[in-house]
Amino acid sequence: MSDISFDTARRHVLGLGCERGTPPAEMLALAIEALDAAAIGAAELTAIASIDSRRLEPAILAVAAHFSVPAVFFGALRLEEETPRLANPSEIVFARVGCHGVAEGAALAAAGPDAELAVAKIKSAHATAAVARSGLQKA
Repeated sequence: MSDISFDTARRHVLGLGCERGTPPAEMLALAIEALDAAAIGAAELTAIASIDSRRLEPAILAVAAHFSVPAVFFGALRLEEETPRLANPSEIVFARVGCHGVAEGAALAAAGPDAELAVAKIKSAHATAAVARSGLQKA
């Protein structure tokens, strides 16, 4: 479980994956495309999530800074636990990083056990993005 707190306004997590050295502008454009596909605004975003091997990736950190939300990171083993909930599991991603999906898996891991994908993985030339929506919150 992550340390993210959700409220009724901020229920969404943007999961990101990328090749090392992905241009921040490419990542931001993909992030905006994902939010548009989810029909949500930046005010509904609670965090950016990715795999821990991208903890220092400038493009991911730039997106978190742009939206003024924290970036959270998970190990490949934790992301692999999300495989049953992924819309697009990938054997290629598994062979490279040890989990079947980074963007979808990270978004779901951060959003919690009752989360669902609001936007399944979308791609740009060097990156992936997905949006997860946390379950209904208790008052």
